[in-house]
Amino acid sequence: MAIVSNTVAYMDGDVVLEAFFAFDDSLSGRRAAVLINHTWVGRDDFVAEKAKKLAALGYVGFAVDMYGKGVLGSDREENMRLMQPFMTDRAMLQQRMKATLATVKLMPWVDDSKIASIGFCFGGLCSLDLARTGVDIKGVVSFHGLLDAPGNTQGNAITAKILVLHGRDDPMNPAEQVLAFEQEMTEAGADWQLHTYGHTMHAFTNPLANDPAFGTVYQPSADRRSWIAMQNFLAEIFA
Repeated sequence: MAIVSNTVAYMDGDVVLEAFFAFDDSLSGRRAAVLINHTWVGRDDFVAEKAKKLAALGYVGFAVDMYGKGVLGSDREENMRLMQPFMTDRAMLQQRMKATLATVKLMPWVDDSKIASIGFCFGGLCSLDLARTGVDIKGVVSFHGLLDAPGNTQGNAITAKILVLHGRDDPMNPAEQVLAFEQEMTEAGADWQLHTYGHTMHAFTNPLANDPAFGTVYQPSADRRSWIAMQNFLAEIFA
């Protein structure tokens, strides 16, 4: 195994973005690619490490940049300031995801018929919104992602398979929002599944999360189980 990693610059309109990607250079031929969408912090080491882990599984791991080259939040206020424009303008979010998808399809190691997208927190919403546009990708996975509907994709048929990995005690996704999401996916004709982890809050995959008052707490068992669920899901959709 020889994991190679690098960055690649790409554009969405006049915004310069910089993704991190990784793949196993000992493998030959084109292979499936997995987009990895970051939290509200930005494209940081957390998603870069996920790209390397996916490369070790035989995929091209592509850590998406939603905010712009070199842009990272340093505290909650800045993170919110960076994320909020995309929450307000979901069409802009969706366009940025489509620009990323177009970039990945051009990479020489990628089988452009086998692409999936995963994401964490804000990144889970990014992955779900890409699927909501009706684009032709194999599947998406949301890890403790935000589930609220964008308001501009009603009537779209969702062709991507959907896996949502959710903490039962996540204050950012109350029960009524989860039910609304399930209804939305059903009405869109999606092949969807939702795994709920008991005694689990938001950000359960992040070892640095330890703020019960804010609702973000690392949960090792949910972290481990959700990664296994994702691997099984990817094996199924890329078969």
